[in-house]
Amino acid sequence: MKPNRTLQSLSLGIGFLFLYIPILSLVVYSFNASELVTVWSGFSLKWYAAMWHDAELINAAWLSLKIGLMTAFASVFIGTWAGFVLARMGRFRGVTLFNGLISAPLVIPEVIQGISLLLLFVEMGKLLGWPSQRGMFTIWIGHVMLCVSYVAIIVQSRLRDLDPALEEAGLDLGATPLRVFFSITLPIISQALVSGWLLSFTLSVDDVVTSAFLSGPGSTTLPLVVFSRVRLGLNPEMNALATLFITVVTIGVVVANHFMQAAERRRVALAV
Repeated sequence: MKPNRTLQSLSLGIGFLFLYIPILSLVVYSFNASELVTVWSGFSLKWYAAMWHDAELINAAWLSLKIGLMTAFASVFIGTWAGFVLARMGRFRGVTLFNGLISAPLVIPEVIQGISLLLLFVEMGKLLGWPSQRGMFTIWIGHVMLCVSYVAIIVQSRLRDLDPALEEAGLDLGATPLRVFFSITLPIISQALVSGWLLSFTLSVDDVVTSAFLSGPGSTTLPLVVFSRVRLGLNPEMNALATLFITVVTIGVVVANHFMQAAERRRVALAV
């Protein structure tokens, strides 16, 4: 029995509307002249101007952006090697423990991770004098711990689909394993690395629970500021800032997707 195309299209359309109507409404109301977020009173850009004079909001946004970039790069670097070990090293002593350590942040509630890291840093501060206070560095460590697992799983899945004959050919031609990795394996799994980078960046910028436990005076991230303000009422400035983030992320995803598709076309052309 052939599937009903009309029903499929309707279901897909409803799904997309459910996902994107809230985002579109946020973008539209960021140009609202009224101080009431849900009452339209005319087109205005005043909330974008007001946002740039909101020091707390701008500082929190820059802090989240810096931590997100640092987390994305560190997670891709560590997670790539972890995924490579899981996919290529076979059964070695401690592989079960290693796999469990990589997978643990995916299943352990984030509040438990935040508490455990908080206690760790407090005890380290007492015994070693480091860290002297919680701030950007401690938040970054917590985010990397969470995001490395996602990158490792993505890279591991991509490597399992990779034909080992390509790497073996490089070894037969005299290349060292390290040269094979950087010249053959890394370009092929580049799409997985870009996906892991984008996912890590998004998780870091969006994180509330871990950041709440690991932040300190002067190190409040954007989600914490938004969460604290929402409890007192919605602020149109946050709509403007969210719209800017949506625009930047959309441009980043489109550009990354363009380069990923171009790389895939080159790979297919070379294979043919």
